[in-house]
Amino acid sequence: MTNQDLLSIAKECGTPVYVYDVNSISEQYKKLTSSFSKTTRFFYAAKALTNINILKYVEKLGASLDCVSINEVKLGLKAGFSNDRILFTPNCVDLAEIEEAMSHKVHINIDNISILEQFGNKFGGSYPIFVRINPHIYAGGNHKISTGHIDSKFGISIHQMRHIERVMKSTNLNVEGLHMHTGSEIKDPDVFIQGLEIMFELAEHFPNLKYLDMGSGFKVPYQEGDIETDVKSLGKKVNASIKKYEEESGKKFQLWFEPGKFLVSDSGHFLVKSNVIKQTTATVFVGVNSGFNHLIRPMFYDSYHIIENLSNPKGAERIYTVVGNICETDTFAWDRKINEVREGDVLVFRNAGAYGFEMSSNFNSRLKPAEVMFLDGKAHLIRKRDEFEDLLKNQIEVL
Repeated sequence: MTNQDLLSIAKECGTPVYVYDVNSISEQYKKLTSSFSKTTRFFYAAKALTNINILKYVEKLGASLDCVSINEVKLGLKAGFSNDRILFTPNCVDLAEIEEAMSHKVHINIDNISILEQFGNKFGGSYPIFVRINPHIYAGGNHKISTGHIDSKFGISIHQMRHIERVMKSTNLNVEGLHMHTGSEIKDPDVFIQGLEIMFELAEHFPNLKYLDMGSGFKVPYQEGDIETDVKSLGKKVNASIKKYEEESGKKFQLWFEPGKFLVSDSGHFLVKSNVIKQTTATVFVGVNSGFNHLIRPMFYDSYHIIENLSNPKGAERIYTVVGNICETDTFAWDRKINEVREGDVLVFRNAGAYGFEMSSNFNSRLKPAEVMFLDGKAHLIRKRDEFEDLLKNQIEVL
C-alpha cells in the first residue's frame, strides 16, 4: 500500500480514518510460523483489534484466537474460529461469565484462587482448564504493560503452588494447560526462556498437562533504531529448551503463543487532517481533527508513532507539536520533525493497528472514525464513521 493509496482513501472516506493493510498481518504471521516448530500454535490476541473482518482474515491465515471477554469469544465464533481454536483468559470476572464461555466449549483459563475453588467445587474435573500463573518476572516496555511482576493483578503466584494443589486434590480439577504472560514490548528473548524454565518446573505438579502457553509481548519497532523481538532467535532457543526437556523428562507438551500487537500493529495507518497551525511564543502546534478519543496510546503509554505529512512529503522539515481537538491535553507528539504542515494537509500515524480504534471512545461527544481494510490492492470500508444518532443510540429520554 502506497502513500498515494492512503491519500485516495482519505479523499474518498474522509478523516479521521483507520486503514489496515492486511498483507502486513500475513507477513508477520509467516515470521512466527517459520521461526518455531510446526507443532507450535499461535493465538491472535483479539483485544488488539476486533473488527470482524480482521478476525476473519486472521482465521483464514490459520491462527487461533485468544479472548479476554465473553464478547470476544462470541466475535471469534462469528468470525469462523472453531471452539477448540479459542482460549478464554478473563480476569476479575465472576463464575457466570466463565460458565457462559463453557457453553461455547472453548478452552478456559483461570487466573485466581477464588474462581479456581468455585469452579472446582461446581464442576470438578468434568471440564478441563488452564491455570494462569504469575511467574514474578518483571518484563515489558513500562510498568503499565508489565503483567508478570509481584504486584500484578494477573495470574496465581508461583508461591501459591501448594494452594493450587490443595484445590486440585479436593475438587479433582483437570488442569490440561499452564499459562503465563509477563508483559508487552519484551526485547530480550531470554525472558521467555526464563518463563519456560519455570513452567517446566511447575509441570511436575500437573499430571494431565498437555499445553504450555507463554502469552506474548513480542516487541515491534515504532521508530527508526527501535529493537524488535528477534523471533527467529527466540524460536531457536525455545525449540532447543523444549527438545532438552523432552529428552530429560520423557514428556511432551504443545507450546502456545498469543501475539496481538505483533500481528496487527504495523498494518495500521491512522489518517487525520490538519485543522490549524498555531504558533505561540515557544511552540508551533499542528491541531488535527482527532484526539486521544481516537488514539489514546501517546497520552496513556507515552507511546511513539511516526507521523508523516502525506500532502507535502517534500516540504522543508520543521519542528511541530501535534495535538488534538479534545478539551483536555491530548498531545500526540512533542517537538517532532515533520515536512512542513499546512492547514488541510493529511497526516498519517504509522503503526496504529493495535489498540488504536480498539481503545477509542466518544469522549467530548466526538464521533468514532471509520475503518478501512486494504486487501488485494483495493480499499474496503469495514466500519462506517459514527453518525450523530449513534451518540443517542442507547440513551433513554425521561424528560
